[in-house]
Amino acid sequence: MNSIELETVQKTLCAGRLSRWIHVALSLVWGWVIASSLGIAQDPSLGFQKRHGDEIVVCGQHYRIGTPVVLWTDPGGFDAYRSTRRFAAFDKRDWKSTTEEMQAGKIQFVTKPQEFSPDRYGLRFGSTAQGSYTAEELEQIRGGGWSLGLLQEKVDQFVLHFDVAGTSPQCFFILHDIRGLSVHFMLDVDGTIYQTLDLKERAWHATKSNDRSIGIEIANIGAYPVSEKNPFEQWYAHDDEGPYLIFPAKIRGQERFAGRKYRPRRAEPVRGITRETEYIQYDYTPEQYAALVKLSAALCDIFPNLRPDFPRGADGKLIDRTLTDEQWAAFSGILGHYHVQGNKSDPGPALDWEFLHNGIRQQMEKIRKSAGQ
Repeated sequence: MNSIELETVQKTLCAGRLSRWIHVALSLVWGWVIASSLGIAQDPSLGFQKRHGDEIVVCGQHYRIGTPVVLWTDPGGFDAYRSTRRFAAFDKRDWKSTTEEMQAGKIQFVTKPQEFSPDRYGLRFGSTAQGSYTAEELEQIRGGGWSLGLLQEKVDQFVLHFDVAGTSPQCFFILHDIRGLSVHFMLDVDGTIYQTLDLKERAWHATKSNDRSIGIEIANIGAYPVSEKNPFEQWYAHDDEGPYLIFPAKIRGQERFAGRKYRPRRAEPVRGITRETEYIQYDYTPEQYAALVKLSAALCDIFPNLRPDFPRGADGKLIDRTLTDEQWAAFSGILGHYHVQGNKSDPGPALDWEFLHNGIRQQMEKIRKSAGQ
């Protein structure tokens, strides 16, 4: 092929490609003209949707709370729906291996008989389902199909825990892999919230409150009687600005905090009485308080029966003991694990309930203004 023939072929190919592109462009324009003439709207909501990274999930619906949230479906999330163990060796994560380690005494699930049920969550009011739901409602929710309205009727408590694990990944390891339990939310020291289950589920975190509550585990090594030893030296170092968190070598998730110092909101350990025992505890971080305020306000907005307040005595002060059965049944709002169970002390004396309460009320006012109420 000589140079003239080659040039002719190249021009022909270029013309062919140009013709095809013109044809495609005209087709797209013509399609838009036809759709417009028929009144068919161009819908930008079709296809993949943008996530904002601050959504929690309630009955499959996304609600933005204004602070970072990692869902169980996200990379780096923690999935309480799975029967496999999150941190076990990959070839030992399955339920068969889990039951073998139960029988060997290596792990101890709280539920009994533990080897017969891989679930770490259940149906709200499942043990009294026939009396708690109509036949139509029960048929709907047994497959997970909760409506938001029905869930709003059932949920009226938000239970606060400290995790005694120090980080959220370590907390999930203990809850999911070792104890066979669950919680809706975990709050890490940097303020990141992890959601492990849709709020329609009955998480296993606070015995008799599980049916009617949402639970959160806040990363904190916990509170200890002042007369006993505590692990604070392993978890807190000091510099000119005061105490800051450090992490023992085997604690999961600490690599996320490398090079950063997270400090308790108040520098000195806090002492306080719970059920006539004096406890000592380091405060939660400012990042945790900020995130907890936004999550709590969002939950109070979502659930009309969940009041933005905590158990108070006749003097208006926080009740520092376990509620009686009558008090517990009548209470709707935000409460500590120790308010529910007599053998618990979390969230401990360091939690500043009034500071939290004021923050929640301010955040709820922002929510109302945003909604135009």
